[in-house]
Amino acid sequence: MSNTNKMVVVVKGLILNEGKVLMVKRSHDDEIGGGTWECPGGKIKFGEDLEAALVREVKEEVGLNVTVEKILYATTFKTNPARQVVTLTYLCSAKNNNVVLSEEHSDYLWAAKDQLKSLRNNVFSLLISE
Repeated sequence: MSNTNKMVVVVKGLILNEGKVLMVKRSHDDEIGGGTWECPGGKIKFGEDLEAALVREVKEEVGLNVTVEKILYATTFKTNPARQVVTLTYLCSAKNNNVVLSEEHSDYLWAAKDQLKSLRNNVFSLLISE
């Protein structure tokens, strides 16, 4: 009997440039989380280094070259009873803010601290709570 459970590892980048954080909005027709704001990133490929996967995903999604600084936050959750996602969020820096979105996202925002609070992203609420 084969195992039907699936584990997915996702890397996300909290990308800083000139004191602001890059947020991207998932396309509205996205099956999971359509229309919600998130940090750029995505799934790692089998055998891929975590940080290399993040650099690749950020380049594919927003066209930026980033430097991965350090891990900030890790969490796990189930999207259904047989699928678990592990998300690792890293602090990253970008030398420019010239975003070129892929089709996965419909909008982006270089957000200041007060804007991050209003987006109510759980990663940011932990990082910037007063």
